[in-house]
Amino acid sequence: MRSGKIAVTIIGIIVILVVIGSTFYTLSESEQAIITQFGKPIGGAIMRAGLHVKAPFIQALHRFEKRILIWDGSADQIPTADKKYIWLDTTARWKITDPLTFYQSVGNERGAQSRLDDIIDSAARDVVSGHPLIEVVRNSNRLLDTVRTEGEEEEDIKVEIERISLGREKLTEEILARASELIPQYGIELLDVQVKRLNYIEDVQKKVFERMISERQRIASKYRSEGEGKKAEILGTKERELNRIYSEAYKRSQEIRGQADGEATKIYADAYKLDPEFYSFLKTMEIYRDMVGENSRAILTTESDIYRYLKNIRGK
Repeated sequence: MRSGKIAVTIIGIIVILVVIGSTFYTLSESEQAIITQFGKPIGGAIMRAGLHVKAPFIQALHRFEKRILIWDGSADQIPTADKKYIWLDTTARWKITDPLTFYQSVGNERGAQSRLDDIIDSAARDVVSGHPLIEVVRNSNRLLDTVRTEGEEEEDIKVEIERISLGREKLTEEILARASELIPQYGIELLDVQVKRLNYIEDVQKKVFERMISERQRIASKYRSEGEGKKAEILGTKERELNRIYSEAYKRSQEIRGQADGEATKIYADAYKLDPEFYSFLKTMEIYRDMVGENSRAILTTESDIYRYLKNIRGK
C-alpha cells in the first residue's frame, strides 16, 4: 500500500514538472519567438528576453534567431551582356525582422534559405546578364601602382586602362536592391550581398588572360616610355652641366695663362733692362740647346747672329 502511494506521488511530481515545463519558458538575448495554438499563431511576436508563460500542452513555442544569418548560394553559370559565360558564386547576410510573418510565409530557416536561393540567384542573373564582362570583373578605371625611387618618397603612378561605367561593387549593390524588393514579404531583411567567387569558363578565361597580358604590356610600354624620357632629360642635364664646367674651367685656365704670360713678359722686360747683353746671351744659349740635339747638324753663315758667340770661343 505504501509503495503504491509513493508511485502515485512520483507520478504526480512528474506531471507537475511537465506542466511547469510546458507553461514557463525563457528567451535569450539572441532569440525571438511566436506562440501557436493548434498550429495557428496567437498574439504577436515575443521579442523580449527573459521568463515567459504560455498555456501548457495546447500552445507551442517557435524560436527564431535575432542574430545576423549567413546565406551561401551555389555557383551558377551566367552569360554577360557581351555573350561571355562566367561562374558566379554569391553570399549574403540577412536577419529575421518579423517572426510572425516569417513563420507564416517560410516556416523556418531552411525554408528561408530556399526562398533566398531563388530570389538572390534570380537578381544576380538579371543584373550580370545586363552588363558586359568587364563591369562584373573590375571596380575601377585605373590601376594604381606604388613606385619607390632611391632617395625619394613613394610616388603613386596611375595608368589608365579600359574604362567601365559601374563596376562590380555597383553591380552587387544593384543585386541587393533588386532582391530587397521581394524579401520583406517573408519577414526578412537582406543586409548585404557580395560576390564570393567569380570564375570564367575555359574559352572566356583564355580571352581574359590575353586581355590582362595586353594591358600589362601597354602599362609596361608606358613605363618604358616615361623612363626613356626621364633618361633623355637626365642625360641632357648632365651634358649641359659638363659643358658649363668645361667652359668655366677653360675660361679660368686662359685667365691664369694670360696672367702668367704677363708676369713672364714683365720679368723678361725687367731682366732685359738690367743687362741687355747678358739677356741676349742667355736667350742665344737657350736657342742652342733647343736647336742642336745629339745627332743634329746646323749650317750657319758667319754673319748669323746665332753664330756671333761661337766666333768668340777660343781654343780647339
